[in-house]
Amino acid sequence: MEFLLIAGLWLDGSAWDAVVTELQALGHQAVPLWLPGQGAPGQGASPSTATLADQHAAVLEAVDAAAGRVVVVGHSAACTLAWMAADARPDKVARVAMIGGFSSSDGQAYADFFELADGFMAFPGWGPFDGPDSADLDEQQRRRIADAAIPVPEGVAKGIVHLRDERRLDVPVTLICPEFSPAQAKEWIEGGELPELAKARHIEYVDIDSGHWPMFTRPAELARLLAEVAPA
Repeated sequence: MEFLLIAGLWLDGSAWDAVVTELQALGHQAVPLWLPGQGAPGQGASPSTATLADQHAAVLEAVDAAAGRVVVVGHSAACTLAWMAADARPDKVARVAMIGGFSSSDGQAYADFFELADGFMAFPGWGPFDGPDSADLDEQQRRRIADAAIPVPEGVAKGIVHLRDERRLDVPVTLICPEFSPAQAKEWIEGGELPELAKARHIEYVDIDSGHWPMFTRPAELARLLAEVAPA
């Protein structure tokens, strides 16, 4: 199975390096995506002008380039990009895996979470992520992530999510739950806090004992979990 890996805010494709190695060892293909505005070279939009539409197009280009059906993996905010791929290519996306996040709904802003300055949303430091999100990161990992963090262009952060094809609701979803439990995720969905996923018809919940960035702290376990949910 081919996996397309989309990192969350401030991360580029190198965030998946260890996971790619582990997935390949398990016999799968793994393609980390480098998105416009998040480290992608030569993809048209400069970091300052990149938009959510540019990133969406880059994801779809990767889906279309795959020889067969794919599992699209989104981390954190990029869970929405993964779900947008299922919406645009419901016949090509075999499953969506969401790690530490959920899809936004149609008409919502993609990731307008933190203050913007000069057209960018910079990494806000570790304060907002104190607690379960970052408890398993050592100081070296924290420095590595913070030093490599790429400010998110306003056109990405404030881009509006568009979902059009109801067939996406039949694409199976796996929620990999790091800093929150499967029980919490299920409660949020059933309680109406995540209306887009409340409409999805096939959801499974998988636990991983990590913080918000398991690709850095639990890459082998994360790869194993992904491999286990891959369609035969």
